[in-house]
Amino acid sequence: MTGSTDFNIKSLGPCRIPSPLKLELEDGTPYFNFVSDETKILYEVEKTNGSGSDIAFEKAGPRENIYYDPSKIRTGIVTCGGLCPGINNVIRTLVMQLYHNYGVRHIQGFRYGFQGFIPSFKHQTMELNPETVQNIHNIGGSILSSSRGPQDIGEIVDCLERQDIRQLFCIGGDGTLRGAHEIAMEVEKRGLNIGILGIPKTIDNDIPFCIKTFGFETAFSKAVEAVQAAHSEAFGNNYGIVIIKLMGRDSGFIAANTSLASPDVNFVLIPEVPFSMEGENGLLHCLEQALHKKLQEGRHPHSVIVVAEGVGQDLMGNTGEEKDASGNIRYKDISHFLKNKIIEHFQSRYPVNVKLIEPSYMIRSLPANPHDAIFCYHLADNAVHVRGAINRPDTDNLPGRHVNRTGHVDCGIAVAGNDSIGEVTINRGRVTHMPTLASRLGSLPDRPLSLESEPMSIGAGRYVRSVTRGSTVFILAGGMGSSRGITMQRRTGGVHE
Repeated sequence: MTGSTDFNIKSLGPCRIPSPLKLELEDGTPYFNFVSDETKILYEVEKTNGSGSDIAFEKAGPRENIYYDPSKIRTGIVTCGGLCPGINNVIRTLVMQLYHNYGVRHIQGFRYGFQGFIPSFKHQTMELNPETVQNIHNIGGSILSSSRGPQDIGEIVDCLERQDIRQLFCIGGDGTLRGAHEIAMEVEKRGLNIGILGIPKTIDNDIPFCIKTFGFETAFSKAVEAVQAAHSEAFGNNYGIVIIKLMGRDSGFIAANTSLASPDVNFVLIPEVPFSMEGENGLLHCLEQALHKKLQEGRHPHSVIVVAEGVGQDLMGNTGEEKDASGNIRYKDISHFLKNKIIEHFQSRYPVNVKLIEPSYMIRSLPANPHDAIFCYHLADNAVHVRGAINRPDTDNLPGRHVNRTGHVDCGIAVAGNDSIGEVTINRGRVTHMPTLASRLGSLPDRPLSLESEPMSIGAGRYVRSVTRGSTVFILAGGMGSSRGITMQRRTGGVHE
């Protein structure tokens, strides 16, 4: 990480009001203490011979003195973008912490995302208090509803001024956090004392500097159930092939983790690693070889393929010109493309029976599972502390999870790019890092991972290699000089069976 990157959190002013929390700064116990501003959390916990990063973040938690007067502050909460398990848990914890522990009595929920700030939409705000949020953790979605797409930043800040909102919690993914950052920049430009905090939310798990985002575990856990059903469907047909399409535009965390947790998966395709359909080492040939091998061994020929929605766009000729409401490239349907290609390939070979399963919207609309519920509580709890809103005069930041600790991350840095599997990039002050898929596979007990020693050319600057885990074969495909800079070496994996 370059020394020019500033990881300090912006401040609105000095904290002079004693916190209403009955804690101590240092009382000899490791829990329930105030946190010093000087306490840091290292981004990476391992260093070898001087290598490794010295990046450190402010540790989240309650401070001894606070900036805003809780009895007078007016707070806003908004949820934006796609639904995600745990949104209501976060809303509930924010309200309960603000109301009971800090004494905040004016909490407004802005409905339908950033549209809720724009007068022309005529969306009514929702008064939030312990009674209105008491049981919302039991339902999926968001009680505030949501919307996609940008809105006029000037109008949003105008609304905050009109309603005398002095702190705003923005719950959302990269698009929402980008919007929160722009709001903070406009607030700073106008010289206003409004604190803006983003709480990272996405089942894709692709927010930089956050080792995990809430809802991710619930989502891929539910996707595992879809894989179990898909395997029964594939096994129940002669030459049955089931393709399961999961969410993951540019990051394959859901598809990869679902497959790692499901031994029934035979192939997984993720956006980080481009692949080819044709050729000796293409997907079609490898699928044919896998079916043929099962026949030779006297096993039932069938296959389960997990695919992230963002893969194979180059194979379908997607130029990226068509965009959705949020400004993202509108992706073509990879599952139907694969189905048609597989049927065409096997037409004169095996009588394959190909089916598609798409549980995408089901896995994101659920209530949070117990693990995510606890995670949501910690994020929201620390968001209130972090916020300057009450605890500190911080602005334009989010609470992120690092090495099992929660710290503060500047929104401008967090939205500089997307996190992805096996990528380590240092660019314009951005570092994104997650363990490679191959290392994850190799760490599983009783599931040995072996890579062939040399990559095999399949033309047009692409190469592919196979990986064996037990009796199954993985396909690893990569592009020379791909946009993600992933080189297929012994340590890196992309597609597994």
